[in-house]
Amino acid sequence: MDDIEPPFEETYPTLFHNSTARANDKTLFAVDKECELPLIDLARLNFWSFDQWIEEMAEAASQWGFFQVMNHGIPQKVFESMRKEQMKIFHQPFRKKSEQNFMNLSADSYRWGNPKATSLRQFLWSEAFHIPVADISKLEDESINPRSSIGLFATKAANLAERLAEYLAHNLRIKSSYFRDNCLPSSSYLRMNRYPPCPPSFEVLGLIPHTDSDFLTLLYQDHVGGLQLKKDGRWLSVKPNPDVLIVNVGDLFQALSNGVYKSVEHRVVSHPKVERYSVAYFYCPSYEAVIESTENIIKPAIYRKFSFREYKQQIQEDVRATGNKVGLSRFLL
Repeated sequence: MDDIEPPFEETYPTLFHNSTARANDKTLFAVDKECELPLIDLARLNFWSFDQWIEEMAEAASQWGFFQVMNHGIPQKVFESMRKEQMKIFHQPFRKKSEQNFMNLSADSYRWGNPKATSLRQFLWSEAFHIPVADISKLEDESINPRSSIGLFATKAANLAERLAEYLAHNLRIKSSYFRDNCLPSSSYLRMNRYPPCPPSFEVLGLIPHTDSDFLTLLYQDHVGGLQLKKDGRWLSVKPNPDVLIVNVGDLFQALSNGVYKSVEHRVVSHPKVERYSVAYFYCPSYEAVIESTENIIKPAIYRKFSFREYKQQIQEDVRATGNKVGLSRFLL
């Protein structure tokens, strides 16, 4: 039987067996404690004062940069079906997953490890399919049927992301039509992730610390856990709950809100014995969309105006030059 696992060690022997490339840092996985994210119940919108409900969400976005939502309108059976489809996809032989046009996707959709890594601190013990939402309808393979549940999740996530963005914009006095005008469904992305079991001795993360380069990310994760976020300088483990969706603020919303909402650094630690699955929906604008901070008398704009295309190009340049994303600090006034 063909191996499903990406050949991490075989492809990057220098990183895994050269002592200078190893992290040798016992603080790499240091975590302060497990936390439960602020919980936003979308059903309460029918019973609470609208402004009070919005304020609760805005407080989570500004203090945590993360929150979880329940009663979000996506049936649990969609998540269950999607996870089964993910398992079918990722359990295909590695040689098949890495073939061009697998599932009718472009060659760069399947990603694993990090070819640019110069140390294990930059390496990703994970594999993923990064798919433009516009391409989901093209997904096909003779042995799996990924379009039904994955496509349904993408459609419902798109509607939910727009609603949440408009709610958060309301608190900033941003025109609610801003997101409808700039964030077309075709400009967003879906990322299916699998984190294979990882031996603790490797001292490597499933996903290295980063912030998201979008407005909002909607994340469904299974029961395994591993997601961690940085708050007040400390890493906290997010308690897994497959019954909710996790929402986190991206760089673009931090800039648009003039720093009111926080795009928070987060990472994933792979489990040593079991695989972990997640699906992320990245709510993005078109490349031509302009992000301009909402300033007022009390707080002038802290970021200069920029387009999404300019932001993505700057990230690519920084990664090529340094191996790391620099992010919003490039756009400070």
